[in-house]
Amino acid sequence: MNTLLLSIILVPIIEIYLFIKIGSQIGAFNTISLILITAIIGVIYARYEGLNTLRSGFSQLVKNELPAYEIISGAAIAFAALLLIVPGFATDIIGFLLIFPLTRKLIFGKISSNLKKKHPERNHFIDGEFEDIEDDNDKKL
Repeated sequence: MNTLLLSIILVPIIEIYLFIKIGSQIGAFNTISLILITAIIGVIYARYEGLNTLRSGFSQLVKNELPAYEIISGAAIAFAALLLIVPGFATDIIGFLLIFPLTRKLIFGKISSNLKKKHPERNHFIDGEFEDIEDDNDKKL
């Protein structure tokens, strides 16, 4: 079964289960308040981290370096903000894990090491030399 389809089905089921369990422990009003508070705090912190990532990316560009980590980090922060806006406890946990720089670096390191293990042969290059040869026809134009 496709993982996207599976996640579309499983995520709401997990969220509903957590709403019921947590709501029965702390009450409906407290559950709704907790969801709103995590959304507000998450979006504010996502904005803060997003601006930090943007500043870091600009400093990388000033140094004539490619801000690859900053680009991926910015996309992860945007996705985390989306997860924090969506009501739910499981999505909030994943969102907060993606927003914090330490856990984001750990997640990126794990994903990149898994990709390197799956595709070790991707770094094949053909090395060669070339020489420009001028034609007499090119000089006439």
